Amino acid sequence: QVQLVESGGRLVQAGDSLRLSCAASGRTFSAAAMGWFRQAPGKEREFVAAIRWSYSNTYYADSVKGRFTISRDNAKNTLYLQMNSLKPEDTAVYSCAGRRYWSTGWDTKNGLTYDYWGQGTQVTVSS
Repeated sequence: QVQLVESGGRLVQAGDSLRLSCAASGRTFSAAAMGWFRQAPGKEREFVAAIRWSYSNTYYADSVKGRFTISRDNAKNTLYLQMNSLKPEDTAVYSCAGRRYWSTGWDTKNGLTYDYWGQGTQVTVSS
């Protein structure tokens, strides 16, 4: 059984930085790509960033491009999200997700196509 556990979320002020982590475990864990999604109260879940695990290709939502950086540590099976210049509108529960197989034309932004999900970590940005 695969488990994804996020950590690092907390209350910060606008302009601050924060790094989220997502530790993957489980004998059968393998992922071609992993991503971060977020959901604010009363809003739909939205894509934040994704990374192709073996090639380090990265993908970002326009709203975070230039401020957030997704990365991974293969040896530790850990995914990261470095968030800089945080804004109040970044407040949300951030969840990591994994997809087992890569396919040409796969839409990294579509959360329905991911196979594994973590429980999420709360990020609150005060103004």
